Amino acid sequence: MRPDRPCPCGSTADYGSCCQPLHLGERQADTAEQLMRSRYSAYVAGDATYVWRTWHPRTRPSDVDDDISVTWTRLQIVDIAAGGIDDDVGEVEFLAHHRHGVLHERSRFARRAGRWFYLDGDILD
Repeated sequence: MRPDRPCPCGSTADYGSCCQPLHLGERQADTAEQLMRSRYSAYVAGDATYVWRTWHPRTRPSDVDDDISVTWTRLQIVDIAAGGIDDDVGEVEFLAHHRHGVLHERSRFARRAGRWFYLDGDILD
């Protein structure tokens, strides 16, 4: 993914100044929403290592499938509950659009040792 292209997470920034620094480990997500957006961008970019690295150690699988058969097209944030700079937990509900439909999920996040991690999520109808 080129750094000068729009970031797939839906922000108005380019990838090189938005999610790429998180993917490269140059900085950490400040909020649960920022982590969720960066994980979506990692799925778009096929960066399974980042997805695995940002999954909470208690709930993450032994590996993450980097299946490239899904073509993600757009992210839409529906709701955010906590997950701010001063919080230790948060939830983000989102719609992740892809070529064949939409993934609707409410994800849970937790901060551990100052870093945000994805815990798990519920798929919604």
